Amino acid sequence: MIHLAKRVIRQTINDKRSIMMILVAPLLILTLVYLLLGDSGYVPTVGIDKNAMPGSLITALEEQDLNIVDVTNNDAQHAKNYLKDHHDVDAIFTLSQSLGTNIIMYEPSTKGSKAASEIQTAMASLNRSAKVNISYVYGSQDQTTFDSLGYVFLALFSFFLVFIISGMALVRERSGGTLERLLMTPIKRGQVILGYTIGYGVFAVIQAILIVLYSMFVLQLSSVGNIGWILLVMILLAVTAVLFGATISIFANSELQVVQMIPFTIIPQVFFSGLIPLDLIPYHLGNLSYIMPIYYGAAAIKGVMVYGDGFFQIWGYIIGLIAYALLLYLINTQALKKFRKL
Repeated sequence: MIHLAKRVIRQTINDKRSIMMILVAPLLILTLVYLLLGDSGYVPTVGIDKNAMPGSLITALEEQDLNIVDVTNNDAQHAKNYLKDHHDVDAIFTLSQSLGTNIIMYEPSTKGSKAASEIQTAMASLNRSAKVNISYVYGSQDQTTFDSLGYVFLALFSFFLVFIISGMALVRERSGGTLERLLMTPIKRGQVILGYTIGYGVFAVIQAILIVLYSMFVLQLSSVGNIGWILLVMILLAVTAVLFGATISIFANSELQVVQMIPFTIIPQVFFSGLIPLDLIPYHLGNLSYIMPIYYGAAAIKGVMVYGDGFFQIWGYIIGLIAYALLLYLINTQALKKFRKL
């Protein structure tokens, strides 16, 4: 028994990936969670019409942890149009005898919730029985968490599952000698990668279509925009996941090593997929989202589902996914050189 335990310990110590997953991965993930979910020190910005608001209320608002900007609010629609054009303003606070007290936000978000909380605190300091109506440009108070974050799960599930399938399957191809025998033929490296991408991509596309249709028509996930654009983005994201899995599999020697890379390749992407506002992340770490494919897919799907965007609004994200797929294709083609030089 002792000899067996010693052998397991020696094997684990000699496996750098296992050591990284046991010792480094938890620290990396905990650090990300701390940075993303900890106190960001973010101060929300609230727009008010100082000419239409009592001085005591303005003073109470200025005493809160808020940035106050002067905005002329003619009506609720004017406030909504202002929020569409000024994303640096988290909420607009209006006060009128006819419409009452209102907080208008762009969409349900952490930043908006913090702004609303500070406003309500200011109101309570003057009148504890004061009631505030909350409305959004996009979304509503009665929508479920699934409705507000469904676009993230569409992107995550599709990408992660396809990555696992393609990554492990390609490792088995290599460990079984299939890839080496294939490379002994006149076939080019690029054709090998393209063939695997098309083969697994077919199932990835079917999965993407199934997930979208099931979410929309069975789970009743709401979407403002055209479902066709969602399908296109999901398909591009699935193809990118196939190529991403192929990249990881080329540098892994077994299925276990593919799993060991998940904490370093997939889990960080979860945090930058849209679950947390990127501008709340300290030290400008939100910019890391631009090197992660899930960000482009989730942002495009959100644009279509939440804002009703079309091609001219999401084309940048589509180009980002295509560019990412082409880059992974080139990396995979070059990486095959270690198995055969043409």
